[in-house]
Amino acid sequence: MTTTAPASRTALKANATELLPLLRENAARTEADRRVAEENIEALTDAGLFRLTVPRRFGGHEADFRTFLDVTSELARGCGSTAWVATLVNVCNWMVGLYPERVQQEVFGENPDARVCGVLAPSATCRAVDGGLVVSGRWGFASGSLHARWASLGIPVVDASGQQTDQGAALIPMDELTVEDTWYVAGMRGTGSNTLVADEVFVPEHRILSVTRGVQGDYPTEHTEEALYRSALVPVLALVLAGPQVGLAQAGMDVVRASLAKGKGISYTFYERASEAPSTQIQLAEAAQLIDTARLHLMRAAEDIDSWAARGAYMPFETRARVRMDTGYVARRSREALDLLLSIQGAGSFAEASPLQRIWRDQETGSRHAVINPAIGGELYGRALLGIEEQVTPLI
Repeated sequence: MTTTAPASRTALKANATELLPLLRENAARTEADRRVAEENIEALTDAGLFRLTVPRRFGGHEADFRTFLDVTSELARGCGSTAWVATLVNVCNWMVGLYPERVQQEVFGENPDARVCGVLAPSATCRAVDGGLVVSGRWGFASGSLHARWASLGIPVVDASGQQTDQGAALIPMDELTVEDTWYVAGMRGTGSNTLVADEVFVPEHRILSVTRGVQGDYPTEHTEEALYRSALVPVLALVLAGPQVGLAQAGMDVVRASLAKGKGISYTFYERASEAPSTQIQLAEAAQLIDTARLHLMRAAEDIDSWAARGAYMPFETRARVRMDTGYVARRSREALDLLLSIQGAGSFAEASPLQRIWRDQETGSRHAVINPAIGGELYGRALLGIEEQVTPLI
């Protein structure tokens, strides 16, 4: 193992910023090919941006979630699909840090750049055998699977009689799985979120993480001194999905401001320069404030995750519920900001040559992830505020 000095948040974000020209240049090709351009993957690897959550013991950054979200939101300014893949790989790499040391060695021991993808939903069948489970199943929407070496996949844990005793996450090498090409969508086309298939794959017991215990902060890692891997499971898995939303809204702001600086006018008005119109100025200011609002909620929630982990205490239920709501709130405010920006730019936003139409489609698609759902987030947070014990989901 190689222990490295931690890179600062500023340095890691700067690494992401330096990649923006490359990501923008490759964004259309990433979408057309329905996979992140290999140059992007190589550049993120070289910049250490797939090691954000890899334990420092293996040469990773072991960065906190404020840093994580700073980096992934910055990457989304260049390419939504690339940012989404970076998000999912890094959060699945973080999950590996929750497993026992033996598993961490298998994944990162020889290659700290080993990338992990994952799907939490337990869409599989299992049977118990000596030393583990034999797993068969299909897992859709496996973002980053085209660039991963391992997959963490939701399974029902069963006993010898076939009765389910737990819900787990099975860590399986990608060469033991099949990738079905099923990701044909309107937005986030480059994420390669295809379907993973397992057919009678043996998973040893040590590579099965209890999701039920994990939701309560009970992780099997022996390295309990590492604060990052004490972070609350569901708040982490939810909140990281909001990072690209803020970045995509900022990407829209970048495009519109550049267009206004070139002297874009407003058709069928006397405004030869749209920037001189009070309506443009007000809409631009409102969009900027919505982006700021989204970012402030994003970082408050990240601070909650980081601070509770740092003090070695598991985040209280009500706070975890609020983080779920914050995630949806960030997505809503980011969408509203982009909607205003599209109105400023006008119908030309939807020209195929305009990056705004891709940014819009990526955000509309990514922000509809089931865990982000603002209505469900509000419902579960409202129940928590009222002390109603019966909840709408165990994922809090």
